[in-house]
Amino acid sequence: MNDKIQTVKMNASGRVQGVGFRWSTIQLAESLNISGWVKNEIDGSVSILASGESESLAQFIQKIKNSPTRFAKVKSLQVNYIAKRVNKGFNVKY
Repeated sequence: MNDKIQTVKMNASGRVQGVGFRWSTIQLAESLNISGWVKNEIDGSVSILASGESESLAQFIQKIKNSPTRFAKVKSLQVNYIAKRVNKGFNVKY
């Protein structure tokens, strides 16, 4: 098992607000032991900061690309790896 911790900053656009995207992202993150936050942006997109073991993080990114809820439709997902590490827990940021 690879225990290397990585962190990504993502921005999802498409039908991602008002469809349970943030709640589903939190559920997904908790199931994969991912820490960070999710936030609705004023432009209609959703930002996500996620930190976790590289294998789990790769699964998380793929599931976000495929939309964490059947009501959402991710049309574009920007993913940038960053040096920051996030403390335990995953929540909504306002």
